[in-house]
Amino acid sequence: MAVKVIVACGSGVATSQTVASKVNRLLAADKIDAKVEAVDLKSVDRYLKDAAAYITIVRDKKTYDLPVIDGIAFLTGVGQKQQYEKLVKAIKEYKG
Repeated sequence: MAVKVIVACGSGVATSQTVASKVNRLLAADKIDAKVEAVDLKSVDRYLKDAAAYITIVRDKKTYDLPVIDGIAFLTGVGQKQQYEKLVKAIKEYKG
């Protein structure tokens, strides 16, 4: 069963969808069984319950009980490799 990863931005439509699509392609190319879902920031807590990682587009002062990945790296390409490696590690270590 695919591991869930959540991406959130303000509305859950434009930016988070772009990042989710890119990360899904990267994971599929590496044959990693994960599903990246885009949601809006207001409802993110509801979706994180059974997720392996959270990719955030906005700076947030909240702390979470799962790995938080910098989503801006997937938009700009700057630091993408490091953030992707952090995501893959979180997926592989996820116990569900």
